[in-house]
Amino acid sequence: MNISDVAKKTGLTSKAIRFYEEKGLVTAPLRAENGYRSYTQKHLDELTILRQARKVGFNLEECRELVNLFNNPARHSADVKTRTLQKVADIEQHISELQVMRQQLLALAESCPGDDSADCPIIDNLVGCCHRQ
Repeated sequence: MNISDVAKKTGLTSKAIRFYEEKGLVTAPLRAENGYRSYTQKHLDELTILRQARKVGFNLEECRELVNLFNNPARHSADVKTRTLQKVADIEQHISELQVMRQQLLALAESCPGDDSADCPIIDNLVGCCHRQ
């Protein structure tokens, strides 16, 4: 199977496939005599795991771990579950941080009259955070 076939079947671009190969996230494909890559079902599975894992927020290093677990017949589902629950905790922490940022921005917007004057409590607050003496 060539790279364009793999791209169609996995929903990834050829560029993304080559990137994942370059980063060592997938098993290196065999090369034909003409230098073209030759992919197998294993590559499709690895690339599909990468695509799906990236969609739900796993970073590249976490994806590498998931692909390694996929390729390890002695893996334990507990290891996969632990990584997944850690990702959920990371996402929940990020959501919490975003909610704090949102509240801070709303409070700043509330303090600003939003009129034609140059007086802007938002700018004053942003500048004041770093210039207090």
